Amino acid sequence: MPSQKRKSLPTANPLFKLVGFLFLFFAITIVFKIYFPVAKAEIVYQVTKSSPSKTEIKPVNTDFSIVIPKIKVNANVVKNVDPFDSKIYQKALTQGVAHAKGSGLPGFPGNTFIFAHSAINWFQASQYNSIFYLINKLEPGDEIFIYYEGSKYRYSVTEKKIVNPSEINYLTNNLKTTSLTLMTCWPPGSNLNRLIILAN
Repeated sequence: MPSQKRKSLPTANPLFKLVGFLFLFFAITIVFKIYFPVAKAEIVYQVTKSSPSKTEIKPVNTDFSIVIPKIKVNANVVKNVDPFDSKIYQKALTQGVAHAKGSGLPGFPGNTFIFAHSAINWFQASQYNSIFYLINKLEPGDEIFIYYEGSKYRYSVTEKKIVNPSEINYLTNNLKTTSLTLMTCWPPGSNLNRLIILAN
């Protein structure tokens, strides 16, 4: 009986291997860029929360900045940023967090609205800041300090909630009260919902 030759499996084209490797590398890079700032912030928080620092955090400036001792936030606040124009607020968010145009200012009656989006895509998530990634750790009673025009204003967290992006009533400037609202996209790196922190 004649011996049958075994058919060898076709070998993969080296070009296909290279393309596959590049796709895999690109995918891993995207995931790393989106989630590394979140993971880093979380690790720092977990390591430092058991031994809170007694030293007062010196603000980055006293013209307009925010300090949240519990989560080690110390950031510049860009004043009067249009929250409905992505070209304007995305540019502002490369410099810190943004104060919504038309909302109140510290020291005056009204609601001071400060936001920092996590961005709507992987590139923006890595390009902009991770300042508000940990505001979900805030609980009622936690302190937030706003520095404005050389003065220091203390706020105490009253409520935390996750809302739909269409709920823009938190931007309302209620001139009968002095309050602070912080907002970021939630979950981090997405644009699905909004995480709101209310303080007064």
